[in-house]
Amino acid sequence: MEKNFFAKFHGLGNDYICLDEDWIDFPLDERAIKTICDVHYGIGSDGILLKTHSSKANFGLRIFNPDGSEAEKSGNGLRIFAKFLHDFGYTVKKEFTIETRGGIVKAKIEELVDGRAKLITVDMGKAIFEAKRIPVICDTEECIGKKIKVEDREFEINCVSVGNPHCVIIVDQLDDEMVRKYGPIIENLDIFPNRINVQFAKVLSRDIVEIRIWERGAGYTLASGSSSCAVASVMVKKGLTDRNLTIKMPGGVLKISIDEDWNIKMTGEVQEICSGHLSPELTHQFI
Repeated sequence: MEKNFFAKFHGLGNDYICLDEDWIDFPLDERAIKTICDVHYGIGSDGILLKTHSSKANFGLRIFNPDGSEAEKSGNGLRIFAKFLHDFGYTVKKEFTIETRGGIVKAKIEELVDGRAKLITVDMGKAIFEAKRIPVICDTEECIGKKIKVEDREFEINCVSVGNPHCVIIVDQLDDEMVRKYGPIIENLDIFPNRINVQFAKVLSRDIVEIRIWERGAGYTLASGSSSCAVASVMVKKGLTDRNLTIKMPGGVLKISIDEDWNIKMTGEVQEICSGHLSPELTHQFI
């Protein structure tokens, strides 16, 4: 593999650029991340997945948002990263572990097409509802069904961590304009010390939920694996759905299952978009 090699993928329209820390010759700092993720000055992406070394798992992963901040975990990002590892020869195994800031997860290649990974399942760990571990500042042990005032609106929030923090709001009707207006405000409320991912969710049946997503550090997003896991966890917690769910998003669907101990599994497709090398004319400015 040559210096500054990259591969770009998407999971249901949520796109990431994969890099290997051993094969880049520039510091991947905030400026570099913002530029590479910019559609005009770089490649354009919802984030960067950086392969690193790990002493605890088969592979290490750092996940960067397009604003330069670092995420603890990403469901779509993990499935994309698993495909990157498999398709570009880092492993021949169909099951392996990945260390993230949000914990160690197991990935499993479920389906191949022409020798390339298509359908991938990721064990996302446990849903955590304890407010201080999410974290969210709350006057009760769990922040479920709490009402907050956001400008001219009142919302009932349900908070959970699936390795990263989420705020789920159940609505009767989904409205993209509402997501874009209130999502960034809720993301940055003082009650969320590390900011928060925001989902607006509508229950369609006992096994189907439709959502819209405002992602911390990225904005309005077509799909999100961790958001799907968070929504599913809240729905099960509140008794609104069964434990095996289909989560519908503008970018596509994910299958989520939650066991009695709150362990979460997520299954969905991923696809490569392109691969190549970052130009020296781009990377020299970061050195």
